[in-house]
Amino acid sequence: MLFHKTFSSVFGIGYLKGGGTFAAIAACSGWYFLFTPGLSPAIWPSVIITLAVIFAGVWSSTIVEKIWGKDPSRVVIDEVAGMLVSLLFIPVKLKYLIAALILFRFFDIVKPVFIRKMEKLPSGWGIMMDDVLSGIYTNLLLSAVVSFNLF
Repeated sequence: MLFHKTFSSVFGIGYLKGGGTFAAIAACSGWYFLFTPGLSPAIWPSVIITLAVIFAGVWSSTIVEKIWGKDPSRVVIDEVAGMLVSLLFIPVKLKYLIAALILFRFFDIVKPVFIRKMEKLPSGWGIMMDDVLSGIYTNLLLSAVVSFNLF
């Protein structure tokens, strides 16, 4: 149980006020230091890490939801997963990390087009998938910006 509480709260970040934003910042920081700045991250390692966080997040958040209640605010592994999805295939540059963070938090808070519907999925899937979809929206938008060299 301690593992799931620790993992789903991202080592206690979820207990802080604004924990979702702090967890997203932690994910950006980790991504920056894990992959070579200036280059796109290696495809397989970045995809494997992202998928591992998503599936482990579903597992852990399903378990802690039984203790903490439906979609508890202490669970912020979903923000980490969404942020990792946001950064997939994007060059590791500070300007893109900051743009991804702002866009992801916008989509995660406002919850446009289908994002809110993801919350209705059962247990950990509902906790995780709204953030994953926010990450997909962020990634698509940021990929277009990078591809067309708009920023």
